[in-house]
Amino acid sequence: MVSTVIWGTGNMGRAAIRAVEAHPGLTLTGVLVNDPAKAGRDAGDLGALGYEVGVAATTDVDAVLSTAPGAVVYAASGDLRPDAALADVIRALRTGAVVVTPSLYALYDQRNAPPELRAQVLAAIAESGGSLFVSGVDPGWGNDVLPLLVSGLGTVIDVVRCQEIFDYSTYDQPDSVRYLVGMGQPMDYEPPMLAPTVPSMVWGGQVRLMARALGVELGELRESVERRPLEQTVTTREMGEFEAGTQGAVRFEVQGIVEGEPRIIVEHVTRIHPSCAPDWPSPPSGEGAHRVIIEGRPRIEVTVEATDEGGNRSAGGNATAAGRLVNAIDWLLTAGPGLYDALDVPLRPAVGRLGRKHP
Repeated sequence: MVSTVIWGTGNMGRAAIRAVEAHPGLTLTGVLVNDPAKAGRDAGDLGALGYEVGVAATTDVDAVLSTAPGAVVYAASGDLRPDAALADVIRALRTGAVVVTPSLYALYDQRNAPPELRAQVLAAIAESGGSLFVSGVDPGWGNDVLPLLVSGLGTVIDVVRCQEIFDYSTYDQPDSVRYLVGMGQPMDYEPPMLAPTVPSMVWGGQVRLMARALGVELGELRESVERRPLEQTVTTREMGEFEAGTQGAVRFEVQGIVEGEPRIIVEHVTRIHPSCAPDWPSPPSGEGAHRVIIEGRPRIEVTVEATDEGGNRSAGGNATAAGRLVNAIDWLLTAGPGLYDALDVPLRPAVGRLGRKHP
């Protein structure tokens, strides 16, 4: 049994607690929290397991890492604190642990990460013998292993398109939704996530990964962004009111150009209410989905809908990201020290988990 620490118990951390608890080869030995109000609470409570695990959360990073865990799931967000998240991950790596995280966008495509960042990580790995795998859902399996798997069913491939289509009113990060993405802001507001080069910084690595796996030479990355206002004021169940005339929907693409044509595309269609931009793509049902479309012969379309925490699609997406990371730990331990990406780490069957009691 691999001793495993969860660092961060927000949207991703809750799902990671459940994933570790369900895994037959892992045992939860520590939970790190930033909020002192969470300190002392049992992991089962923080992960909404319905039972106690016997592991109390703590803010004492040194105490937890001094136990030399076999694995650390770093689940704290890096969206607004990338430097601090990197420092935390390096701190965990220096214990010699396998570290998995969705929080460092620059390392999803680790081969093309900024050299100074990559050097810091590789130095920590060389020093300690640990390993690091950075992945998630989107960016993550929704635009690396899934489209590449589906592409293998085709005869001729013209375009690979990966879509995330979501109602962001279900996303339990109000600051990110309202200020980072700009929902509910005046149309002259400039959302940081949509600023030129930022989409490519976050999702460009996924385009490069797909190009590398497909054996094509990628030219430039191009971006397109379209925003729509709400035609009427709406009230959402989770996030309150959004006024008419403010941003209600966003659609953007990061396009990988191959021989002058957009051939590999990551697209997001994001709304705060289904009434906004009804002519844009919508999920088949519910409030969100991830879709892969292989244009070619044959044309192939696959849509994945995941739910968790009472039917919430955002929580379902977080749970699949946690599953991808947590389920990679035993492979990473066998593979040995290193910095890995999604093309290195296989997506494997859920061995030992069929029919197990839900955590």
